[in-house]
Amino acid sequence: MSSEDAVIDVRHLTKSYEVYATPRDRLKQFILPKLHRLAAATRLSRRTDPVRYYREFQALQDVSFQVRRGETVGIIGRNGSGKSTLLQIIAGTLAPTDGSVSVKGRIAALLELGSGFDPEFTGRENVFLNGRILGLTQQEIEERLDQILAFADIGDFIDQPVKTYSSGMFVRLAFAVQAHIEASIIIIDEALAVGDVFFRQKCYARLEQLRASGAAILLVTHSMPDIEQYCERAVLLDQGRVRFMGPATEAAKHYYLLHQSSPRKGEIKAALDTSTPALQQDEQGVLPQIDAFIDLATITQASNGQARCVAAALCDLAGNGKGHFRQGEYALFYYEFEAEDDFEVPVCGLTIANERGVIVHGKNSWQASAEAPTFCRRGSRIICRQQIRLDLGLGEYTFQVGLVSVPLEAWDQRKRIPFEEEFGLMTRICHTGNVTSFTIGLQLREGVSCLTHHGVADLPSSVEIACHAPAGIIEPNQVDSLP
Repeated sequence: MSSEDAVIDVRHLTKSYEVYATPRDRLKQFILPKLHRLAAATRLSRRTDPVRYYREFQALQDVSFQVRRGETVGIIGRNGSGKSTLLQIIAGTLAPTDGSVSVKGRIAALLELGSGFDPEFTGRENVFLNGRILGLTQQEIEERLDQILAFADIGDFIDQPVKTYSSGMFVRLAFAVQAHIEASIIIIDEALAVGDVFFRQKCYARLEQLRASGAAILLVTHSMPDIEQYCERAVLLDQGRVRFMGPATEAAKHYYLLHQSSPRKGEIKAALDTSTPALQQDEQGVLPQIDAFIDLATITQASNGQARCVAAALCDLAGNGKGHFRQGEYALFYYEFEAEDDFEVPVCGLTIANERGVIVHGKNSWQASAEAPTFCRRGSRIICRQQIRLDLGLGEYTFQVGLVSVPLEAWDQRKRIPFEEEFGLMTRICHTGNVTSFTIGLQLREGVSCLTHHGVADLPSSVEIACHAPAGIIEPNQVDSLP
């Protein structure tokens, strides 16, 4: 991307802070270096080296990236990785130590929603106050007032002091103002993590309108599903440095791998003699034909070094390679990993995403209650076959595969472990980018094309229909039975 196409151009950005052990050291740093320089200038001292009573902390180190018009880019990383510092520099509320940031257009920074509100003012008064702070004229605010109030949807409370608002009402009004200033750059730092699901849906719908109109969006969140669904690209920060920059789905995989705990080598070695063999190919299972296998040479993989994906195939239930299915047909997803280190119970799974990157299906072997080996030795192959009925809407889809491991004691108790704990027990080993794409077309019934359902997925359901006539009305099929 050329710098001319970018509305945000960040180049070699660095931000450093001076960290003092005590307030006394801060005072020393303020006074003593000046005295040393004065003494050196008057030749009372030969000491010329700088005196430092602090340690330097670099919140950002040599960060570079660009964002183009109409693009949504995620900024992800653990707490303390430098995300908020980066956004504040881009928003202009913080100065960099080194490097440069070029911004073209008006910025709406949803960093601390409602920070410009006066608690004694009514909601309506705060709309005008906050709008003026954000650079709108009185006339522009009046022209947008009805839209802002409709979006906030807090009813008669709009004329009550905001100090009486619930936190949800406060955020709704603050977001409504920010979302209607028609900025060309939207910066969001966890602002959408609050509020109910209906409010979040409304917020994302509004952001999609702004993006479609050409606004660039920077989204900071710890929700990887949001990053994968709403962002084209993502920047992964770790200790102030860019660790990965690329497609959002791949960035999310690297995020999960970043700070997970390492395998428990001692416990794993003790399990060697009691482990079951690695998952072997079921002789009764269908094997994909040669034409069904996909070239993985160009497929990106995020791995912790314990395994890598070495084979993947998409075929029908007879094993024939297939890229176009009809609604309701079955597909066989086949994939293999090669262990490059020892690890405990493997859990394999895949996700299917539509053209917009929305995950429409995802399931792993834990969720499917599949049997699994209790241990995988280095050099072994982990083979997984998933048979899925494609009750999906018409369109093009992609799939990704992944491998994690869980401790044996957790696997033995898996039926008693809630989801919140299950997720934390998994060590993420390897995830691929999009393996390949496939399409789904109309179902054929006796040679006639039929649409089985509307929307993304065909959910199991039943339908009953009846018509009850008003009292005294004679139905047409009852005429012949009249006396």
